[in-house]
Amino acid sequence: MPLWLIKSDGLVHLVADQVPRTKAEDSFGMVPACLLDSLGSRSFCHDHGVQYAYVGGSMAKGISSVAMVKALGEAGMLGFFGSAGLSFDQVEAAIDELQQHRPDIPFGVNLIHSPTEPELEKALVELYLRRGIHLIEASAFLGLTLPLVRYRTHGIHRDEHGCVVAPNRIIAKVSREEVAARFFEPPAEKLLQQLVAAGDLTKEQAHLAGHIPMAQDVTAEADSGGHTDNRPALSLFPTLLAQKDQMQQHYDYPQPLRIGLGGGIATPASAAAAFAMGADYLVTGTVNQACVESGTCDAVRQMLAETRQADITMAPSGDMFEMGVKVQVVKRGTMFAIRAHKLYELYRAYESIDALPTAEREKIEKTFFKVPLDTVWQQTQSYFQVRDPRQVEKALNDPKYKMALVFRWYLGQTPVWANQGIADRKIDYQIWCGPAMGAFNEWVKGSFLEPPAARKVVPVAYNILFGAAVLQRVRLLKQQWGTYRVDPKIATPLPLEQIKEFLC
Repeated sequence: MPLWLIKSDGLVHLVADQVPRTKAEDSFGMVPACLLDSLGSRSFCHDHGVQYAYVGGSMAKGISSVAMVKALGEAGMLGFFGSAGLSFDQVEAAIDELQQHRPDIPFGVNLIHSPTEPELEKALVELYLRRGIHLIEASAFLGLTLPLVRYRTHGIHRDEHGCVVAPNRIIAKVSREEVAARFFEPPAEKLLQQLVAAGDLTKEQAHLAGHIPMAQDVTAEADSGGHTDNRPALSLFPTLLAQKDQMQQHYDYPQPLRIGLGGGIATPASAAAAFAMGADYLVTGTVNQACVESGTCDAVRQMLAETRQADITMAPSGDMFEMGVKVQVVKRGTMFAIRAHKLYELYRAYESIDALPTAEREKIEKTFFKVPLDTVWQQTQSYFQVRDPRQVEKALNDPKYKMALVFRWYLGQTPVWANQGIADRKIDYQIWCGPAMGAFNEWVKGSFLEPPAARKVVPVAYNILFGAAVLQRVRLLKQQWGTYRVDPKIATPLPLEQIKEFLC
């Protein structure tokens, strides 16, 4: 409800709307109500069937789990299942469970760019189309790909009013202006013509595709966990916001473009700042991994609960190893980052496994892999014979690529060991994490959310939104009456039941 600033008996009081006021002139300021569902874009909420402009972003290897997606959906928020790095069967099983749970609950599934495995990207798109998945979060894309354009344009048509309707939506997660531009624009004509030639689009549909953006919603991904460019939110978001406005003016889309912010959203202050900058929605990730619904283990959740802002670092990425792409991970309590960097140095310095110095090879076999590299190659070969036989063929003809696949075995297994809580591999855990985790831990210290076992994704989300609403009202109060004192615990986490009492 609205709050009024009133002078009475020489004192200033902050009173609720229904409190009687004897003299109108005694009121000299008002702080309007700030509902949680008024934060962000109402059109975003309407289009995606949610109550709050709050998104639980996808985290690979099923870390953003089915349980997490369900919990967010039931609370009126949007969750994405983290399909990256999982087998085709695991992704389909997750879709089965989500679609059978409650048809009215909104959710999406991740599609991560796979430059070394384009057939996997294509197969996942085919799966999503076949299973009626109408919303994906596209992540780590360096540009548009044919499968991505096929997903977006599949089923495009005009409705009875002549409006162009694209049933499939994409929320693109980007950290570079040139990539954002590709998603703000209509699908590339060259790719559309390839789809027409392949029989996946009609000429009429290709024409209609020129009237829609690749993604109506683009997330500015700042300093996040996992794949990141470590971009500061305060510079990245305003840049992409201005770009979005320019693109909307140029193309004049009937449904305006929207932009959200992810990376660093972990406290009420960061959420309030994002909304103040103009974010249409928020995307959280790292803080959700620390919640009990995440697809990781208790040991990792404990490590995350102890993480400070300085306890993170960059390490080579498993899926884009040869390209030198890096991910942000926890460095405290694990040697993964050091060992991953060592493997990348060896890859850059030598042309094959056989060219490795004997001492170096023995060291990594004993401490990193804990099995001979020949055994690792046998396992890798068996894996790709099922997943993508062309990878094996390429490796047999290119010793350096074979070495890359073997080294990627380690980078691919380390998050699995972490998620499964393999105790004797704890020193090798790869835990994707951004500095937001440290900020979250500092915020919840001394509250009911401090113990790892008490962290649940919905109470965390509500507290971030509720705290942001409170801080927004505090700022309005400050603008009208600069001399006041605010309890430093004003945005301290509250139990969900208490927040709901306030909202009622």
